[in-house]
Amino acid sequence: MSPAPNRPLTVLTVCGVGMGSSLILKMNAEKALKSLGVDAKVEHTDVSSARGMKADVAIAQGLHTDELSGVAPVVIAISNFMDVDGLRRQLDEALRAQGWLE
Repeated sequence: MSPAPNRPLTVLTVCGVGMGSSLILKMNAEKALKSLGVDAKVEHTDVSSARGMKADVAIAQGLHTDELSGVAPVVIAISNFMDVDGLRRQLDEALRAQGWLE
């Protein structure tokens, strides 16, 4: 478990080409994080660009998560970009596991 950052979390939402689906995921991640009371800066990007970035959390479709190892200590695989409640549950569990959420 790593200590909670003393700054907003950096969250990347990632899709294959960094266009529509990562932007939808960004908006839904912002909603989910807000409902958890988590201060976060969320950016959307493509897989290639994400590989050169560092974040606290990376969220992507399962087919891209292997490519994101090393980008963030928390990598969340999602199957439904529109399921805000499901994403909130996944974020809640992952952030608690890191000790970033009480």
